[in-house]
Amino acid sequence: MSNVNIKPLADRVLVEPLAAETKTASGLIIPDSAKEKPSKGTVVAVGNGTKDEAMTVKVGDTVLYGKYAGTELKLEGTDYLIMRESDIFAIV
Repeated sequence: MSNVNIKPLADRVLVEPLAAETKTASGLIIPDSAKEKPSKGTVVAVGNGTKDEAMTVKVGDTVLYGKYAGTELKLEGTDYLIMRESDIFAIV
């Protein structure tokens, strides 16, 4: 688990995307040019929520999110996404 010095505000969540699949279920190797953007990741930091709604996700949860959800950022050589909790579809 990464230790970052970022505290998301309100209902925002910092997610570290999981690595894209390199092989198909049948064993075929997927080239870099054909890999899809991952839509699964691990929650690294969570905001406090809003006054109307508390946060559902917590640090360490593995979540599914929209393909184009969030804003990409790079910290200390690691890629992260920061997004609203409403952009998260499910906790795996």
